[in-house]
Amino acid sequence: MERKYIDCREYPSEMNCTVTISADSETELLEAAVQHAVSVHHEQDTPELRDALRKLMKKMPVARAA
Repeated sequence: MERKYIDCREYPSEMNCTVTISADSETELLEAAVQHAVSVHHEQDTPELRDALRKLMKKMPVARAA
């Protein structure tokens, strides 16, 4: 399974938030990111917010053994 993350620094905000959230499933990541956006950034849980957060999802680089 490919781990994904959302880096809050890539979403425009006045808070200059530096939180990064990661999860193994897109569903889990989206739910955690929505909870963060609503509770910390006082966003509304809307389809537009969820679409914006989905667009911020990136694949987490895989660490390779030396």
